[in-house]
Amino acid sequence: MATVHPAPRPMSPEERKVIFASSLGTVFEWYDFYLYGSLAAIIAKQFFSGLDAGSAFIFALLAFAAGFIVRPFGAIFFGRLGDMIGRKYTFLVTILIMGLSTFIVGILPTYASIGVAAPVILIALRLLQGLALGGEYGGAATYVAEHAPHGKRGAYTAWIQTTATLGLFLSLMVILGTRTVLGEEAFGDWGWRVPFIVSILLLAISVWIRLSMNESPAFQKMKAEGKTSKAPLTESFGQWKNLKIVILALVGLTAGQAVVWYSGQFYALFFLTQALKVDGATANIFVAVSLLIGTPFFIVFGSLSDKIGRKPIILAGCLLAALTYFPVFGALTKAANPALAEAQAKNKVVITADPAECSFQFNPTGTTKFTSSCDIAKQVLAGASVSYENAVAPAGTVASIKIGETAIPSYTSKGLSADEAKKKDAEFKKLVADDLKAAGYPTKADPARIDKVMVTIILTYLVLLVTMVYGPIAAMLVEMFPTRIRYTSMSLPYHIGNGWFGGLLPTTAFAIVAQTGNMYNGLWYPIIIAGATVVIGGLFIKETKDVDIYAND
Repeated sequence: MATVHPAPRPMSPEERKVIFASSLGTVFEWYDFYLYGSLAAIIAKQFFSGLDAGSAFIFALLAFAAGFIVRPFGAIFFGRLGDMIGRKYTFLVTILIMGLSTFIVGILPTYASIGVAAPVILIALRLLQGLALGGEYGGAATYVAEHAPHGKRGAYTAWIQTTATLGLFLSLMVILGTRTVLGEEAFGDWGWRVPFIVSILLLAISVWIRLSMNESPAFQKMKAEGKTSKAPLTESFGQWKNLKIVILALVGLTAGQAVVWYSGQFYALFFLTQALKVDGATANIFVAVSLLIGTPFFIVFGSLSDKIGRKPIILAGCLLAALTYFPVFGALTKAANPALAEAQAKNKVVITADPAECSFQFNPTGTTKFTSSCDIAKQVLAGASVSYENAVAPAGTVASIKIGETAIPSYTSKGLSADEAKKKDAEFKKLVADDLKAAGYPTKADPARIDKVMVTIILTYLVLLVTMVYGPIAAMLVEMFPTRIRYTSMSLPYHIGNGWFGGLLPTTAFAIVAQTGNMYNGLWYPIIIAGATVVIGGLFIKETKDVDIYAND
């Protein structure tokens, strides 16, 4: 016999407080986490200045990704605590760890001051942030869902889903405000520290709010009945009936959701600044405006999922992303830097080289010295953010760069003295730069030619895809697992999906671009994963909107 649920009712004052308190604290936590991503280019210069510019940026992205890599471990550790001692106290601890780690980044000496200790400490702080966030999200989503009446879980938990975007928005606004007040030179020198340091105020507010909250009713009921799990890790991952759901939740939901999320919010920002050469402040404004327009749709799609189901909305967002990313990012190039799009169409750049001379361009440690004519040519073009094609030359041929109809021979630095290599490098870079300029390749996007309306529309579309996949995901994950192991079980697939598949997206995409030469090839990563999620989720994931989470224990 089907369970009879009471009709959905208006939100009570206590439920409003729960949603507000959980969401506000989580906004501040995401603010802390995303400051680093938004300032990756500056952090590369401050903490990885011992490396070449290209490797420094990739290494800064890897340090950003380090915070994502450890998130599943935070999910396991704090998820276990949350299922054993309660939701409230667990995510009070997580916000303290996050806030203090962020504040310390703001006062951390740079590479110039303390050498290699600076990036080591920075990465350690990123790891602490990742562990804290691994425990935070599952706690907040579970806490809100367990307060929500049946028929409203999608709408209520959608407020938690807005927090990541609002935290990113807040971080962009504080960065933009600080940049505007101090000016670019001062901001790049020391002003970048301000957004990290002021986070201590946000931490104080968050802790005060969380101390006033009560434990979730579902956990209180379970505790009163003596049904709390004594071994949530064993129950979640040691029993096939639960482990199977964890694996399906990962590959059939969160992996695709994660790559769409990071493509729409982070990769779009990196693409604007790195590939399209739009200045940082302008790019931040575009992304912030699109976030402002798109954020209400988290609630729209969360509420819609209460009516038509979670699964069709999430998988539709993944499918649209897989089908439209290439044309959408192509349109973004034409709107944000039309001169670059025109130059690429008129004067293609080709590297002709012996393939045996060409190494993988990913050099995160900065220890590899690229000395072959192919590697040097690729490094110069990658440093100028120029897309190119590869052509095969006979063995032993010196690589050359062809821009339109002009060919420039590269050189090998092997056997050259440091002074000779430096002189050759300067000459080669000047020849390439002059020819790129003559072929119409811009060194930066012309603000007067940016189609501001079209850029905003494109970025808003990308954010709308984010709201489709992300708005209903918390409710669906909560509904997939029983109360006694819910915090642990839902946190792990969420954070493997978002921490590993999503967090590694910028680094992986840029490595693909550096290797292949095509600035759009990085999109293959999110397209393939989103497409796989559509197939697996469509075939194997069951709809959950009518699950009774109190009975499901």
